[in-house]
Amino acid sequence: MADSVRQYGELATQLLIESRRSTATDFLLKYNDVLVRSILREQRQLEALIQDTLQIQDANGLGDDPHMPTILLYQTAILRNKRCLLAYHHHRLERLKDMFWSVGGALPLLLSTHSTSTGGSTSMNAPANSADVRSKLSPHEVDFLRSYSDSLLQFRSSVLATEEVDLFAPITRPPKDLHVLVRVIRDCGVIQTEVGAIDFRRGQRFLVRRADVEHLIVQGYLEEV
Repeated sequence: MADSVRQYGELATQLLIESRRSTATDFLLKYNDVLVRSILREQRQLEALIQDTLQIQDANGLGDDPHMPTILLYQTAILRNKRCLLAYHHHRLERLKDMFWSVGGALPLLLSTHSTSTGGSTSMNAPANSADVRSKLSPHEVDFLRSYSDSLLQFRSSVLATEEVDLFAPITRPPKDLHVLVRVIRDCGVIQTEVGAIDFRRGQRFLVRRADVEHLIVQGYLEEV
């Protein structure tokens, strides 16, 4: 019994170590479904042990129960596991939101392309890659990103309908000019601008209004010259 008790919480500690490694390397690791499920099984086991101990207490009918320290130990392990699970998932969701904004809110681009760095310092011009982003996510994380994107689009259409504000534009370096000279990195088709429709083909250069192509710069289709 003592050996098994000393092992409670070790799996949850592995989750925290994994999160720290992800932060240190600025790289999103694959969702550890096996480890999460193992911790949940441990939670159910601890809850069952508490119930068994409480039944012994009721059977004995003792006012000052000697099993209370055992119950407190199990409960402490349960609470610690919960905190570790919440910290792990919170860490991943925050990184997913950073990734979402790094591609200008283009969810299809995020789920279909690759990126060498998936943290807040992701290069604006390069989702280019070591592993498919979507393959690292759990189904619930994909659902979260879709819901997050839908909420932002709804906010954008309802609140900002009358304002010329690009919700997905980067704010780290505010633009100094209304127009910008850009070079096309990847074909992105015909885009409507204030001077008319422009067919952006790879290798071409254009002087356009920044507001018309800001999202394409963020998503890596264009780069400033």
